[in-house]
Amino acid sequence: MIDLGGSFDEQLHRRDASPLRGREEADDADLASGGAHDARIEHLRSVPLFSDCTEDELRRVAEISRTVECPAGTVLTEIGRPGDSFFLIVDGRVSVQTAVGHGEGLHPGDFFGEMSLLDGEPRSATVTAITDLRLLVVDRSHFWRLLNETPDLVRRILTVLSRRVRRLEQAGNAMLHRMTVA
Repeated sequence: MIDLGGSFDEQLHRRDASPLRGREEADDADLASGGAHDARIEHLRSVPLFSDCTEDELRRVAEISRTVECPAGTVLTEIGRPGDSFFLIVDGRVSVQTAVGHGEGLHPGDFFGEMSLLDGEPRSATVTAITDLRLLVVDRSHFWRLLNETPDLVRRILTVLSRRVRRLEQAGNAMLHRMTVA
């Protein structure tokens, strides 16, 4: 595991310690070949979360997101740490560990980090890059704007969030059942 001297959320906001290529570097290739927004819009279009968004909504999401790359082994979020960003996986895979154990891994098109932005509480999971990653990142300051400008997105995020909570409840109940049987 890579020690970044703080959570990935903190690293995103500290230019002196960033282990990744931020928007300025990652988007240079996009700009040279036709525009960063166009590349981000294409990524967004292929993600189920944004499948019902209009072209205008996708453009707005692209405008407030940035592309970030990080190596395998990077701890992206840590249980109990503050969270300032919402992440959408463009390329790569991550593992998820919660208080009740390992959850399902996440793949391209999946997202994480929304809970801390919605409720202001610390992160509820440690998310670690299994492979090199390319992410679209929306910072806290833009997250609420994103939700306000794309109301259908709120419904889809809440649906995914509800499913995650149900899976955690099921895992917790299964653990309790095993403990009482043993």
